[in-house]
Amino acid sequence: MPDFENPYAEKALLPNPYAPAVISSAPATGSGPELIRQTHLSHEASVKSLGALYLLGAFVAVIVSIGGFSYSFGSGVNGQPFALSLIAPIVSLLLSIAFIALSFGFKKLSPWARIAGTVLSSLGLLAFPVGTLINVYILHLLLCEKGKMVFSGEYKTIIQQTPHLKSKTSIIVWALLGILLVLLLVGLASLAFIG
Repeated sequence: MPDFENPYAEKALLPNPYAPAVISSAPATGSGPELIRQTHLSHEASVKSLGALYLLGAFVAVIVSIGGFSYSFGSGVNGQPFALSLIAPIVSLLLSIAFIALSFGFKKLSPWARIAGTVLSSLGLLAFPVGTLINVYILHLLLCEKGKMVFSGEYKTIIQQTPHLKSKTSIIVWALLGILLVLLLVGLASLAFIG
């Protein structure tokens, strides 16, 4: 009589090649504060790197402000009231001061910087197309769950408890800085050729 046992019984011990793969990144080691910090470290670095983006923005705003003041005081305003010609340079100067303050707020992970950054980035969405993309990324960093945690008082305590862990700047932030720097140099070069 033939053996009607399961012919695949031996193969049941072999791994199933069609089973979904289990992909796991290297888990964070440690416990408690160290584990929380390691989980949020790259996000912390990205938020702190926003400080460099805002310093670059402050530099651009100062250049615009200087150009506006020199135009108002130097070559005249072509029939426009003098006080009206000062509005744009003054607004640009105030914006540069706000950018500098925000830059230090991001470096220190101050909760007020998250609120101010959200407001400015929401307005920055209007700067289509490059400004829109950059500000969408900034809003993501500030408003996601990791962003809320990084700006919390609890996280500041965790940073104090884990001084041996250091954050590194994200590649995305370096790319954004590079794009902004190239745009700034192109803008300055075009002004030099026009003038």
